[in-house]
Amino acid sequence: MTFPLFDLTGKRALVTGSSQGIGLTLARGLAEHGASVVINGRDADKLAAAARGLSDSGHDVHVSAFDVTDHDEVKSAVDSLERDIGPIDILVNNAGMQFRAPLDVFPSDKWDQLLRTNISSVFYVSQAVATHMIARGRGKIINIASVQSELARPGIAPYTATKGAVKNLTRGMSADWAKHGLQANAIAPGYFDTPLNQALVDSEEFTAWLEKRTPAGRWGNIDELIGAAVFLAAPASSFVNGHTLYVDGGITTSL
Repeated sequence: MTFPLFDLTGKRALVTGSSQGIGLTLARGLAEHGASVVINGRDADKLAAAARGLSDSGHDVHVSAFDVTDHDEVKSAVDSLERDIGPIDILVNNAGMQFRAPLDVFPSDKWDQLLRTNISSVFYVSQAVATHMIARGRGKIINIASVQSELARPGIAPYTATKGAVKNLTRGMSADWAKHGLQANAIAPGYFDTPLNQALVDSEEFTAWLEKRTPAGRWGNIDELIGAAVFLAAPASSFVNGHTLYVDGGITTSL
């Protein structure tokens, strides 16, 4: 049985930062709904292993190793993908990083790295892909924001700043590109058990706090992000634009 509103057959998705964690999970989820996927990262061994896993499951997968923080490299890679593999119909900007330190002693080089990785990359890759999407009059862009697009927590102020910027850049993409047939939206995950959060997952104190703070009472499982991604990538969301969808167990709804 197929459901046309959520069918991605014949579509091609580029997912940045997808050799592991949320990115790989979203790539798998899109593939399971019919999309051909292009996974991206900088670690060739991790990418190869991820590609094998997807391919062994019967999915159509390609690998594109490029640095999302390098504007010229991004443009060259995207243009090559469009020429050699085919049109990118869906872009998921997932690449990101975290660094924790009190704001008053936060290293300036880590501030710069966070900006490049978490927000500049979203602009670089989206601009490169959107140029082709605009010419075709259609396209889906999904940016990975965070509950930190709305909330702050001690020790991660610069990360919070970048994720707030992702939310507003998503709105700006909609304002500029909706008239060309593009839908640009964001998914804002709450606290999920991923490599990026390993230090927090390993902390009994933090986990206890999180379970008490989150109405759902638990960490999220990364598979629970797939539905949101498929919805925003599929025809079902054809009139959804500039929206940030929180998948957070209710943590942004309560004190």
